[in-house]
Amino acid sequence: MERKLKDRRSQLSGRQVLVVGLGRSGLAATKLLTEEGARVTVTDRKDAEALKENVSVLSSLPIRFELGRYESGSFLSADLIVISPGVPVHLPLIQAAEAQGIPVIGELEFAAGFISAPILAITGTNGKSTTSLLIGEILKRAGKKVFIGGNLGRPLSEAVPSRRPGSEDLAAGPWDYVVAEVSSFQLECVKTFHPWVAAYLNLTPDHLDRHGDLSTYAMLKARLFENQDQGDFAVLNADDPEVSKVSRMLRSRVVWFSRLRPVDPGVYRDGQELVSTIGRKRSVIRRDDLRLKGVHNLENVLAAIAVTQLVGCEDDAIAETVRDFPGLEHRLEWVREKAGVVYINDSKGTNIGAAIRSLESFAQPIIWLAGGREKGTDFSVLLGAVQSRVKQAIFFGEARDKMRKALNGATRMDETATLSEAVALAAAIAVPGDVVLLSPACASFDQFRDFEERGKAFKDAVRQL
Repeated sequence: MERKLKDRRSQLSGRQVLVVGLGRSGLAATKLLTEEGARVTVTDRKDAEALKENVSVLSSLPIRFELGRYESGSFLSADLIVISPGVPVHLPLIQAAEAQGIPVIGELEFAAGFISAPILAITGTNGKSTTSLLIGEILKRAGKKVFIGGNLGRPLSEAVPSRRPGSEDLAAGPWDYVVAEVSSFQLECVKTFHPWVAAYLNLTPDHLDRHGDLSTYAMLKARLFENQDQGDFAVLNADDPEVSKVSRMLRSRVVWFSRLRPVDPGVYRDGQELVSTIGRKRSVIRRDDLRLKGVHNLENVLAAIAVTQLVGCEDDAIAETVRDFPGLEHRLEWVREKAGVVYINDSKGTNIGAAIRSLESFAQPIIWLAGGREKGTDFSVLLGAVQSRVKQAIFFGEARDKMRKALNGATRMDETATLSEAVALAAAIAVPGDVVLLSPACASFDQFRDFEERGKAFKDAVRQL
């Protein structure tokens, strides 16, 4: 590992590197590159005014900015291009650079080359954040020093200690483990990324506006394992056909999780018991001891148990953490009960797979709030869940007409222009015993900055009822 880190440093010193995208990932990569002696140019299609906060952070560093535009000369003269996850690899300038033999890597790939601690990587359409944070909390409870980031919160470049005088030596590093949430966007341009334990939670249609079709999306997810070997572990969902078939192409050792049937080696639900067959068969915790609710959270817990047992965590530390773990904001979050009606914020449910799992989590009649900006998916896939679970649907935002047409006849339906109007209508319709569930099955960008802003708007509207 020390040799790899030394090689990465020598490759960067004095080299011309172009960073594409000045969001959180680009900002972190730029700081690390300059510390390693690279000559850095940062480019973004947003202008300096839109990016003024991040530009200010970098103002003391010897870098060049090209903002509000992409310049072909910078792409074609670079020794290395580091792209942020939001930048698609099919951009013509990126493809032209690759055609000239210029390496193009993502921030995840770039940062991983500096990390000596074992990487535990989590991917899947849904549940990545919850599972990654739960794994991190279990490791902390077990007394380990853990970095949690990647697609979640902190870019992986922030896991690399500074080499400034007085800082810790880079090769040693402060972390026992690095837990990395990994998206399909990040997996588009991995080359050497090599997690010791890699978990694949599920696959449902998402991001097809970028990836084109489900088979391409599935192929990108499977790239999480491409550099693993027999000394590594792949943790797979035995209940998901698209995930389980990946096992046939892996060199790493496969460990399963399932909420439907026994698996060996792995972790599964047996009635109220969550049972592990990793090492020896035993019950780790009872399902009714979990604070996390919903079928998808059960899967997240099973996966987290498998990953942390593989790295040596004791069952007591796992069970104590799972009992205490409250879940994340905007993921099946209880907001309030008013007049016998429960309001649930699942704003993070930005695709149809997440929405289906959320709808399946409640036995009560559901008034379902959904809509926003669609991502090229087929809403008719929701028909079965809507017919069996939804008392009334209220669609809002850009996708409302398309959703109503795709689900016509499945249940009673209404449309509103905005989320706040949808909340008011739901409150007027609901009777005691109902659940009002925001699980949009769409992106938020038609009316909100992100799913978090949408979730907060929902909670504000509910609290003002």
